[in-house]
Amino acid sequence: MAKSRSYVPDISRIDKVLKMPLIKLISEVAGLKQRESYVIGGFVRDTLIGRAVKDIDVVTLGSGIELAKEVAKELGGAEVHIFKNFGTAMIKKGDFEMEFVGARKESYRADSRKPLVEDGTLKEDQERRDFTINALAISLNHDFGALVDPFNGIDDLKNGIIRTPLDPDKTYSDDPLRMMRAIRFAAQLGFTIEERSFNAIKTNAHRLEIVSHERITDELNKIILCKKPSLGFILLDQCGILDMIFPEFVALKGVDTRKGISHKDNFYHTLQVLDNICPHTNDLYLRWSAILHDIAKPPTKRFQDGVGWTFHGHEVRGARMVPGIFRRMKMPLDSKMKYVQKLVNLHLRPIALTKEEITDSAIRRLLFDADEDLDDLMTLCRADITSKNDGKVKRYLRNYDMVIQKLAEVEENDRIKNWQPPVTGEEVMKYFGIGPGREIGVIKNTIKEAILDGIIPNEKADALRLMKEKGEELGLIPKKGKA
Repeated sequence: MAKSRSYVPDISRIDKVLKMPLIKLISEVAGLKQRESYVIGGFVRDTLIGRAVKDIDVVTLGSGIELAKEVAKELGGAEVHIFKNFGTAMIKKGDFEMEFVGARKESYRADSRKPLVEDGTLKEDQERRDFTINALAISLNHDFGALVDPFNGIDDLKNGIIRTPLDPDKTYSDDPLRMMRAIRFAAQLGFTIEERSFNAIKTNAHRLEIVSHERITDELNKIILCKKPSLGFILLDQCGILDMIFPEFVALKGVDTRKGISHKDNFYHTLQVLDNICPHTNDLYLRWSAILHDIAKPPTKRFQDGVGWTFHGHEVRGARMVPGIFRRMKMPLDSKMKYVQKLVNLHLRPIALTKEEITDSAIRRLLFDADEDLDDLMTLCRADITSKNDGKVKRYLRNYDMVIQKLAEVEENDRIKNWQPPVTGEEVMKYFGIGPGREIGVIKNTIKEAILDGIIPNEKADALRLMKEKGEELGLIPKKGKA
């Protein structure tokens, strides 16, 4: 499970922390109030590995809320956001968010990941952390700047290891979401999950049943937004979690062979498409389109003598599967979902245009159907090229360049993108003196199809002429004075 390291720690970076005005201020307030305090967790981890960080977590012995109030006073009366249920308080200052919490120890019930919380020592607070690299603390006390590291988290940072401070079986069973977090950090940082810890994830994967879909999906989306998401998906698959949370994706795995003919493994193909698209977009939903573009290949797979393996209609069926997947994963059922549906449904259209003589009508229809998402569609199509044959890849890319050029030429002439009908329903009703009805839609659709097929240009006068002809064909009579 070795990976290429994305980040390397440098302990000298702590000096930068100590020079930060906010850190100095918190230290001074804690000293005046005789409150033992530390910066801890992700802020320390990301500082050491040179990762951008704007969230400062402060743990103190005693009330974090009271310390936050004292810091806010010194900041000139900054607003303190208090979360009593969690015993935390948050202050925003410029680009930074500071969260204050009292040191605590936790215990868990088997049926819940919500802990019973008691006041604790710094060491007990560090023990409750998910990973050694997140248990690192920097003192804000008389030993200002000292690194407090009871679990050798700095060595795990140096060696690129994800490890739990305590027994991993207990850590993951207590709070199963930590398993998703372990894989997310491994994917984000290019780290390796320590073997005993990874085996504990396999053993405790079923415990994710007590975690809400929203929290699981939040971690999955963070994996998808990594530089190379395939690292996370492969780990999710290896430990059995992927089959629990995303069975449709696991169904893509495997290669069938019949009469000496095989198809590609669509699981690894999809991961390659996802990795391919990442350098070109940070848009979560364009990345989801890459994940789902071939999702319906398993149920549409057929073998035809003389043809081989086919997946006819997988783009249409895949688009129909999107709402169900989004609904189960508690993702938004709005324009973002419809955007993913559209790209899944259209992802073969540009490919088809590279395999046949391109007609202006086919180009117009793609412009109309893709509309404002055409560039994203072409980005997806380019990412879908996963051949190991460099010659094929270059040929496919040249063909796409040709399609893009033709799209631009037709759009310049016909203005199909962001298309608005040259004749509105109101104009049809006014001309024929009728109210809303089936005929309005028939006439508008006739005009649209005629423009897309190149029968008439996308011009008002031509559309009005066709409106009159189609109205007459439907038995409509122009309102008096309109003939």
